[in-house]
Amino acid sequence: MPPAAERILFCDASLLAVNKLSGELVVRGKGEGEKLPLLDFLKQSYPGLWPLHRLDFETSGVVVFARTRAAFAQVMATKFRGWKKIYRTLVMGRIERTHGTIRIPLPAREGGKVEAVTHYRILDRFANSTFLEAEIETGRHHQIRRHFAAIGHPLVLDHVYGHKRFNGVFTQEFHLRRFFLHAFSVDCPHPVTGESLHIEAPMPRAFEDLLQRLRSLS
Repeated sequence: MPPAAERILFCDASLLAVNKLSGELVVRGKGEGEKLPLLDFLKQSYPGLWPLHRLDFETSGVVVFARTRAAFAQVMATKFRGWKKIYRTLVMGRIERTHGTIRIPLPAREGGKVEAVTHYRILDRFANSTFLEAEIETGRHHQIRRHFAAIGHPLVLDHVYGHKRFNGVFTQEFHLRRFFLHAFSVDCPHPVTGESLHIEAPMPRAFEDLLQRLRSLS
């Protein structure tokens, strides 16, 4: 059974882009989840898929798959040259500057630290939080979550890197428990035609509703 049509963001003979929901795995992890991972689910209708990148379990938004081994190999050969990923999120506190860059090395899985660069642009400010877009130059583990925590503005409701007391108050007021991190768009060259692609995933309804409530209180 194919996913709902509105979740298919782009599809041709080489690529498939899907709007991943928060709470979905892209590929099967070490533990067995209750839901079928997105890759396994999609393969029922689109056999031969190869994931080109992943999103964390809690993160929603654009995920791109190669539909052929040749398309996958082409993207890997270019090392994602020309790819641009934009995320949207809500962080704790007001960031007064309109944009900025975070350059803080992060721990590598193999040990030591590696370079990590995150650019951000403010979209809206509220009494005690900021809505922003983040572009990652590097794809380190939990990069956006770690970077904003490092500058004192962790993601709202992030229970790993966030502010425990702030999160508790926010949950009491808004009855939410999961942070919002949404892979809003991907720009990339098509692996076969070279055409520039721009793929967007609509914001989750719960995220939009929260922003509307925050604006009404500002």
